[in-house]
Amino acid sequence: MEKKGTNREQRCISLVKPSDYSESGNPIYKYEDKERGWMSPNYGEEGWAEKIERHFETYIGEIDNVFHEIISDIVHIDVYHIKPTQERNYHTLFTTGMSYLPMNVPEGIEGYNYAELMICLPPEWPITQEAFADEDHYWPVRWLKMLARLPHEYETWLGHGHTVPNGDPARPLSDQTKLNGVILLPPIMVHRDFLTLEMDSERTIRFYSIVPLYQEEMEFKLKYGCNDLTDKFDKYGINEIVRLNRRNVCRSSVIPFRRK
Repeated sequence: MEKKGTNREQRCISLVKPSDYSESGNPIYKYEDKERGWMSPNYGEEGWAEKIERHFETYIGEIDNVFHEIISDIVHIDVYHIKPTQERNYHTLFTTGMSYLPMNVPEGIEGYNYAELMICLPPEWPITQEAFADEDHYWPVRWLKMLARLPHEYETWLGHGHTVPNGDPARPLSDQTKLNGVILLPPIMVHRDFLTLEMDSERTIRFYSIVPLYQEEMEFKLKYGCNDLTDKFDKYGINEIVRLNRRNVCRSSVIPFRRK
């Protein structure tokens, strides 16, 4: 489908109740494990998930499979798979369930309280239950489910420009890469009409891609802000397709001179 401009032409917005602030003025949040019991999951209103499915099939492609969540907590998160095609030569995985409940957005950010997530993987990525027994293959699904549940578990929200490291200190997402965190961004390899889905007159779902980051990119975003980072992504052609060994856009290639 034809793309209309860049989908990165949106403001980067941030969470509620920060524990600290970055040099760029963006809030930083640290979440501790909550000691709580299991909560009965919300399965969504009748027809809600089906409307999301139709939206993806209209703009992305035919759904091939659904990885149903067996045991759910707070919200029931399913992960859907769309196979690569000639037009879109990459796998698309997306969630339903994150939008079953509204997120706790700050005052003035109304309209951003419903979201779903997606991640795009190269065509050679194995997408089967058997392959997912290997964490090197499964981590994208794990992150989709973890991030989709996070705002409801911690009574916060996620949106454009939010970054999440893989632990503290951050560890690589898998043994096959040095990428060790993620940022949420609107996908750019889609028609602009895909980015939002109006469920009714008061509720609109926004769709975000999970884009993995290197440590230097995470630090650059915290220092200079989301827009400066996505400018670098645009300069070097970084999009939402996961490339485990892609260029690090914030790593200097200059070798410092050392006196003997």
